[in-house]
Amino acid sequence: MPLLGAHMSVAGGVPRAVDRAVAHRCEALQIFAKNANQWRGRVLPADEIREFRAKVKASGIWPVVSHASYLINLATTSRGLRQQSLDAMGDELDRAEALGLFGVVLHPGCFTAGSEADGLELIAEGLLDLLRERRRGRTMVLLEHTAGQGTALGSTFEQLASIIGKMDDHRRVGVCLDTCHLLASGYDIRSPEGYASTFGQFGRLVGFDRLKVFHLNDSKKPLGSRVDRHQHIGEGCLGLEPFRRIVNDPRFRALAMLLETPKTEGRSPNLIQVDPLDERNLNTLRALVTD
Repeated sequence: MPLLGAHMSVAGGVPRAVDRAVAHRCEALQIFAKNANQWRGRVLPADEIREFRAKVKASGIWPVVSHASYLINLATTSRGLRQQSLDAMGDELDRAEALGLFGVVLHPGCFTAGSEADGLELIAEGLLDLLRERRRGRTMVLLEHTAGQGTALGSTFEQLASIIGKMDDHRRVGVCLDTCHLLASGYDIRSPEGYASTFGQFGRLVGFDRLKVFHLNDSKKPLGSRVDRHQHIGEGCLGLEPFRRIVNDPRFRALAMLLETPKTEGRSPNLIQVDPLDERNLNTLRALVTD
C-alpha cells in the first residue's frame, strides 16, 4: 500500500501536527518546522522535541518530512540573500535533525541574475557545503520538482539531475515530485502514454532510487501553464486517472504520498479535529488503491 498522508499544521506546537495526522489516519506526514514565510523561527524547546519524537514513534507514521521556508533561494547571485538562504537552510536541516525527520523538501531556487547554469551550480555548491558541515547528520535534502514559473529552477528532470550530479551524487539528496507541478511544467501524465513517457524520462535522467516523496495535488491550471495552483484530487486539470496510476504503481509502493490541497477555511488553527477537505481528498486516494 502507498503511504498516504498530508501536510499538517503545527499550531499549538509541533507535536500537535502528529495528533492531526493520527486523526486523519495518515501513514506519512509533512510539516513546517518553522514559519515558512519568515527567515527566523522560534527555538524548539527540548520537551517539545521529545514529545514530537515520542508521538511519531507511537503513531507509526513514517516518513515524516518538513517543507523548507519559501524565502530560501540558493540560486541567487546576491551575496546578502545567498547568505540568508544558506543560514536558513542550515537551520531547516538542524531542526529536522533534532526532530528526527526523514528529510527537508526544498524548492531549489530562482536565478534572478546570471544564467540557468550558474543557478544550478550555486544550488549544488550551497547544498553540498551545508551537508559537509553536517557530516554526521541523517536528514535528507529533497529537491522538489517545480512548476517552472519565472526563473524557478527544478522544473525539468535534466535540471534536477544536474544539481544531483554537481553534488557528486551525494547520498543525502533525493527528489520530491509534485503532480500539479509536473502538469504545469509540461509533463503530461494524464494519458497512459504520457504517464509512461514521463516516468521513463525520470528513470533515465534522475533514477528512481532518488525519488523519495510525492506531493499529490490536482492542478487548477492546464498542461504547460507554468503556474502553481493546487486543486482537490480529481477536480482539476489532471482528473482521477493519473492518481490511480501513481497509487497503484509498484515502483512507488514504499513512498510517502502527501496532500497539499486546500484546507477548509474559517476553522480554529489550534484545534485537533478532522478537516473535511483533507478527509475527502485522502478518502478519494484510498478508494483508488486496487489491492
